Amino acid sequence: MNSGEPKTRGPDIPVEQFLANLPLFSDLTPEEIGRVAAGTRRIYATRGEPLFHRGERCEGFHVVLYGQVKLFVTSPQGTEKVIEIMGPGFSFGEAILFMEMPYVVSAQALKDSLLLHVSKAVVFDEIERDPRFARRMLAGMSRKLHHLIRDVEAYSLRSGLERVIGYLLREEPEAGAKSLSVTLPANKMIVASRLNLTPEYFSRILHELEGAGLLVLDGRTVTVPDVERLRTHGG
Repeated sequence: MNSGEPKTRGPDIPVEQFLANLPLFSDLTPEEIGRVAAGTRRIYATRGEPLFHRGERCEGFHVVLYGQVKLFVTSPQGTEKVIEIMGPGFSFGEAILFMEMPYVVSAQALKDSLLLHVSKAVVFDEIERDPRFARRMLAGMSRKLHHLIRDVEAYSLRSGLERVIGYLLREEPEAGAKSLSVTLPANKMIVASRLNLTPEYFSRILHELEGAGLLVLDGRTVTVPDVERLRTHGG
């Protein structure tokens, strides 16, 4: 599907309410929210449906309200590399929007999803009206850059075992809790690509950790009985 013509299937929803609950827009007045909403479209994507392809013109950025989207690139040989898996509350496309470049990745729904597409014109208009809006967008992109740098560090300097353990422990358990339950956001092939591992190697690491009593596997649910023990195991 072309990014300039997102689909808008399904019943009407209160776009203003969704926008007001997003961190990027939480400080805007009702009038400002109304202006952004006027340039925002709903996108209903079924599982497996493409949102845009690499090389297409970027006309705005996306926010995931529910569902899941993968960002990926494909080599000339057809090999797919997953860059990121985006869940509810995550946005993507802001940096490309400001660079006036076509998309450098492709996006596809991993589950039935609802997204908002905020137009470039609305973003630029609000930045002209209120510099605070620009600061909020810069803060969001800075967090993503920091995350990307950590990813590059992990791929370059950490072993496959360390990458898997770091991924499982990316969310700290609640205060006082020693165990942790993690639900993999997608099938093992997609998560393995996200970690720059082969699916076979990823599965082998999980089963080795399970054999050592560090994990309990149940489909996509991974239970860590002792978080500190797993962290220590990964150095």
